[in-house]
Amino acid sequence: MTSGQVVTLLLDLAVILVVARAMGALARRFDQPPVIGEILAGIAFGPTLFHGAIADALFPAGVRPMLSALANVGVVLFMFLAGLEFSRKLLRRRLGSIAAVSAGSTLVPFALGTVLAGWLAARHGGGHTLGFVLYVGTAMSVTAFPVLARIIGDRGMSGTRIGALALGSAAVGDLLCWSMLAVAVMTLGGGGHDPWRVLLIVPFAAAGFLVVRPLLGRLIRWQARRGWILEIFAAVLIGLLVSSAFTEWAGLHFLFGAFLFGLLMPEDVAEVREGVAQRIEQVGTTLLLPVYFVVAGLQVDLSGVGLAGLGEFGLILLVAVGGKFAGALAGARLAREDWRRSATLAVLMNTRGLTELIVLSAGLQLGLLDRTLYSLLVLTAVATTVMTGPLLRLAYPRRLLDEDLEAALAAAPASPECPRPGR
Repeated sequence: MTSGQVVTLLLDLAVILVVARAMGALARRFDQPPVIGEILAGIAFGPTLFHGAIADALFPAGVRPMLSALANVGVVLFMFLAGLEFSRKLLRRRLGSIAAVSAGSTLVPFALGTVLAGWLAARHGGGHTLGFVLYVGTAMSVTAFPVLARIIGDRGMSGTRIGALALGSAAVGDLLCWSMLAVAVMTLGGGGHDPWRVLLIVPFAAAGFLVVRPLLGRLIRWQARRGWILEIFAAVLIGLLVSSAFTEWAGLHFLFGAFLFGLLMPEDVAEVREGVAQRIEQVGTTLLLPVYFVVAGLQVDLSGVGLAGLGEFGLILLVAVGGKFAGALAGARLAREDWRRSATLAVLMNTRGLTELIVLSAGLQLGLLDRTLYSLLVLTAVATTVMTGPLLRLAYPRRLLDEDLEAALAAAPASPECPRPGR
């Protein structure tokens, strides 16, 4: 790495931070999550505008591998936080309703997505038909749990039954989607590695929950009694990196290892969990995720999308929105929610955001998606997240929110646990 590359890299990071913060603030002005502005900033840096002249000037070829490495670290941290914020306590409170909504909002769009993928495979399949079909079906099923948490917090819905039900359903949906993605990746025969390595994932996960999780809890409590905060943070980072490295070595993908280690974090050390999450967010959310948006945006090229591409985009958007809405609505009705609140849940579960972007980038890296389909799916992720706010105002007016807040206050004192607002 030459001195000139060091200078370019540092200046690039500064530019990325400035643009990401500015676009995030602009998104807030339009009542959108900041992640929307940051994703659009990443796309603007790419080849869609000015035939890639901005990308070539700001991010020369010699610096891009370094940016990609930083972006991958950012994804590892984000996926760890996604696993960390998965709340088993929340699930136990409304398990039946959550199961109905999560199953409907995941399985219906997955089924429609596989049908769509069968039609798209002729143009975008890339030789892995089964993996392609499973991957596109899963991409249609994703709900961005962290973005959803942010929207619910910003709308004042955190203490309501609908807010808790949406968060719980999205959390279970995340588990289902990551499991389906794992199956899609395994159809590639270990992602280019020895196929037998993938089989080690099952004992690895079992050892994590049965052995590592209780030992990690004891280690954290022992270090916490001595005030060794930095040592706790270092221990968590070491475990996170090892877990991510193992799943990548096994041919699954490093994001699965990061998510798994977040699930392994013991729940009886709430203050430590919160402290670790805050430290990781300070680096990951502020610096590394904006870098990820740029790296992902450099792969998005909408400049060559013609009428055929627009037709594909319209069909993808119809399946993504229609499948999520119909599935979540049916699940909510099975859970005995009225039509208005069922529609509210359906709108909320249609949020995709950064989680979808991570899923799509992994598909591009693994060769399951080509550049054109990747670009159209990224645009779908942005569109579905942008429409959540306006549709939520229509489906869930202030009057309904006030009624649910009053009902929550009149109920038991213990309010449903709501994770920290995220991306």
